[in-house]
Amino acid sequence: MTVKTLEELNIEFAREITAQKQDAEFENESLLGAVFPSPESLKYGPLRESRQNLPPERSLLRDFVPLAVKIAAIAGAALLIFTFVYGLHYNVEPGMSPAIKDGDLVMYYRLDKNYKIGDLTLLTFQGRRQVRRVVAAAGDTVDITEEGLIINGAFQQEPEIYRKTERYAEGISFPVTLGENEVFVLGDARENAADSRVYGAVNIKDTGGAVITVIKRRSL
Repeated sequence: MTVKTLEELNIEFAREITAQKQDAEFENESLLGAVFPSPESLKYGPLRESRQNLPPERSLLRDFVPLAVKIAAIAGAALLIFTFVYGLHYNVEPGMSPAIKDGDLVMYYRLDKNYKIGDLTLLTFQGRRQVRRVVAAAGDTVDITEEGLIINGAFQQEPEIYRKTERYAEGISFPVTLGENEVFVLGDARENAADSRVYGAVNIKDTGGAVITVIKRRSL
């Protein structure tokens, strides 16, 4: 049996303590490496490989350009439609009251000028745009007497008109027969509207088109 001296025991004890410290430090480094990976491990480790498998990040500009093109195309189409097909008119005169009042928005169809009696159309008089109602078309004879509006010898009953239709002292002479492509228009506010009683029959080529809808001011 070998008996170790006190010095040898101290050396072995010191070696065991050192080995235990080294093991503990290795375990701590492994734990920290898992939670807080080093730049080198990110560069060469499994995390780097997983990041390489992710889809590439999309550029904001790359997403914006197609969207801007679509918006521009929609705006261009709307501009063309409301320049050549449809039109909008903000009414600022009382000649069509109560059907159309000051502040109402009128939408009209530029390509429809095949007017029927009672249709509304848009035209310009003395530089101002106005909406008026068609009461007679080509070939009709219009007269205004003490009875009221007479078309082709028949008195016109207009339930939506609340005032009597009368001539203007400085207006045109009656009766009048409409020529080809002409219409006779009146404002619903018969007592003060500037209409065909003032400027006569209107050629349809000088009209803007048929009114298709009226958006009331209270709805705006």
